[in-house]
Amino acid sequence: MIKGGNRNTAKLLMERSVPDRVGSVLPALDVPEQPLPDRALLRDDLALPEVSEPEVVQYFTGLSQLNYSIDTHFYPLGSCTMKYNPKINDEVAFWPGFAGIHPLQPPELAQGALELLWRLQGFLQEITGMAGVSLATLAGAHGELAGVLMIRACHLARGDTARRKMAIPDSAHGTNPASAAMAGFEVVTLPSDKAGNVDLAALRQLAGPDLAGVMITLPSTLGLFDTHIVEVCRIVHQAGGLVYGDGANMNALLGRVKLGDLGFDVAHLNLHKTFSTPHGGGGPGAGPVCCVESLLPYLAAPVVARGGDGPDYTYRLMTPEASIGKVSAFHGNFGVLVRAYTYIRTLGEAGIRSISANAVLNANYILQALKDTYHLPYDRRCMHEVVFSADWQKARGVSGLEIAKRLLDYGFYAPTMYFPLIVPEALMIEPTESETRETLDAFIQALRDIDREITDNPDLVRQAPHSTPVTRLDEARAARQPNLRWRRERSGSEYP
Repeated sequence: MIKGGNRNTAKLLMERSVPDRVGSVLPALDVPEQPLPDRALLRDDLALPEVSEPEVVQYFTGLSQLNYSIDTHFYPLGSCTMKYNPKINDEVAFWPGFAGIHPLQPPELAQGALELLWRLQGFLQEITGMAGVSLATLAGAHGELAGVLMIRACHLARGDTARRKMAIPDSAHGTNPASAAMAGFEVVTLPSDKAGNVDLAALRQLAGPDLAGVMITLPSTLGLFDTHIVEVCRIVHQAGGLVYGDGANMNALLGRVKLGDLGFDVAHLNLHKTFSTPHGGGGPGAGPVCCVESLLPYLAAPVVARGGDGPDYTYRLMTPEASIGKVSAFHGNFGVLVRAYTYIRTLGEAGIRSISANAVLNANYILQALKDTYHLPYDRRCMHEVVFSADWQKARGVSGLEIAKRLLDYGFYAPTMYFPLIVPEALMIEPTESETRETLDAFIQALRDIDREITDNPDLVRQAPHSTPVTRLDEARAARQPNLRWRRERSGSEYP
């Protein structure tokens, strides 16, 4: 089945404008009329559409119906961008006591909010097997930066100034080397072996007195659990370094594996991924940093602490003794933290475990169904996501990008493209735990149908999408010369 949008709904509001058509009537002034600003600050050439209120409503409602969202479509981008956010999370976050609170309220007037943050810290400690948590960081990359700054502060506090190198696998998220570089480290690439694990021989060569640590994502961005991970941590620790965990892929480990038990010293969690606030479009986010006991003094401020006994508990914001300092204006992205807390409390221990079980099951279901149609570079059981390569299709003249565009005609959003970089023509598919078997079967069939089209009618795929309001774009030009502003045509009264 091919789904498409209605091009008429994409008609610009400007095109609907009719001179002197009124969309609203302002009441008479009930305050004294004020003089206008200086004439030099005013302009008469601002062309605004003249439309009725129903036209405005129809226009924006039509646009919203053209959007892809997790409420309308399957997102194979999964927890990376569009994991399902249960509606109760939004409902709780909108409660007046949470939505209307001010970050500068005195602690004694914000005890309920502080208790929620304190309890969330405890949940995340338990989930990761760590000793402490700071909720101050506002995104995954922000958490990375805070975490590696903690590593830097720890080494400097010991007088270990020679540790300047940070080893990062070649399959890492692009933010990892950026965060390490911003913290003042020299980034050294750590290659993967043939099975997709960290190359232990290469790591041993790097493990010297100048190694500050390693940043590693588990499962990796190849969707694989690194079977060398305990040995990786041991090698780094023996060399005097620390292990940083990129927790962006915790959706595969919840309730099953604790990063602290594996040997990680500090890690961040993407609450806006694993804990259900999708951040498609760039925000909002929250990237709490969790750490072992030896790094507690360096956590970013503030951290919520509890004091008192019995029913007389009080909660306050405190700064750890050797803190790297404040990394955000206030206390973190409170709305996302409320959603994550609600998500964890709603599911409970059994529900948390079911997330990872179903996410891994769904990804492996897709792996087995498509491995004979799309190349599987690492032919082993995956975790929460599976990374295929479209190089078999590329050899027949159709790229992975064109396959992704054709998926839009079938009513599916595209998976993550061309990442990780070590897989040519990469198609990273992450179904998450919330999709049904019927949805996965329809998605699998669509990819099989596209593969058949590549043989029977390759131009159909090369020129896709065909049924969307906007079809094939010049992507390079759109990135370098974006057209973000409507302009009235000079030649007459018609709108472009």
